[in-house]
Amino acid sequence: MTKSISRTIGRVVLGAFLVFAGLSHLFWARSTFAAQVPTWMPISVDFVVLASGVVEIVLGLALLFWTARRAFVGWVVAAFFLAVFPGNISQFVTHTDAFGLDSDAARGIRLLFQPLLIVWALWCTGSWAQCRAWHSGRQ
Repeated sequence: MTKSISRTIGRVVLGAFLVFAGLSHLFWARSTFAAQVPTWMPISVDFVVLASGVVEIVLGLALLFWTARRAFVGWVVAAFFLAVFPGNISQFVTHTDAFGLDSDAARGIRLLFQPLLIVWALWCTGSWAQCRAWHSGRQ
């Protein structure tokens, strides 16, 4: 399988995952996502859950359909995964059960996967490769 085909498959899978997760924020898993919102957030928990769901849907659709700007979209998706990381840390620190993560070990393992999502977003969109190419051309 060529690199571009595997990247395309990775981008489509990630885009579909984000659309599904965003829809679950809005409909069937709102309370589960609410459990992840850190208590120190200065805005409504429900707003955070709904807004992040809408953002996930938009980002997923952008991954699927905005192929002309896929490198840019990759950086935005990576930034989003970085922005929601404090919620995962909060879930670990506060020992909050959500998504079937009912132990510190399970919540800790999940923390390890967030950086992988960031790398996935940058790889499948060619963002990292484009950045390297741009920097090598400037030298």
